Amino acid sequence: MSVEKNERQLDNERHLMIMQQIEFRGVKDKALLAALEKIPRHLFVPFEYREYAYSDQALPSYGGQTISQPYIVAKMTELLSLNKSHKVLEIGTGTGYQTAILAELAAEVYTIEIIPELHAIAQANPVIQKYSNIHFILGNGYQGYQAAAPFDAIIVTAAPPYIPEILTEQLAPGGRMVIPVGVYEQILYLLTKSLNEEIDMFPIIGVQFVPMIRKHSQDKD
Repeated sequence: MSVEKNERQLDNERHLMIMQQIEFRGVKDKALLAALEKIPRHLFVPFEYREYAYSDQALPSYGGQTISQPYIVAKMTELLSLNKSHKVLEIGTGTGYQTAILAELAAEVYTIEIIPELHAIAQANPVIQKYSNIHFILGNGYQGYQAAAPFDAIIVTAAPPYIPEILTEQLAPGGRMVIPVGVYEQILYLLTKSLNEEIDMFPIIGVQFVPMIRKHSQDKD
């Protein structure tokens, strides 16, 4: 089977993923659906799992991490209600798939990764390199990124046992944050900050994410 035919097959699988896994479950944002159609998820998946790139499941990634189920990526992104004026903070770059989607929808994306291997892999991805509005930070997501705060939206792609207060502080008035929270049982929450800086929390669905890392194993206490 030719490489060209494989690519055509993958394009078709991506289209079916959007129709059957994402639109079918109620995600309707047209700009988001267009971004999902444009960005080749299989180029963010380790080669040995590439044939499953458009399946309805999370997949193993590098450094003991995972790449989230496509529907969860879409649902979390839609909850942010992004537009082209927004500045976004992403906690957990991973291989950069979610990052690329955010870059399609927002003005600026600041993305933090604590694992050096993933930080390097994401930046080297040829899809990612097409975007000039992504800023990569190697660091501790629990601290957010004060240098560019406040953010119109914050998305966290690993689960802390509690919501770090500093992240809510770095959320702009009128902003939205999507974050999975929990240890043994996790809930995806939407947090909103009103213009007078009151925080509201809304549980969305049960999820299963890798734990949010406070520091890299090579770091000293």
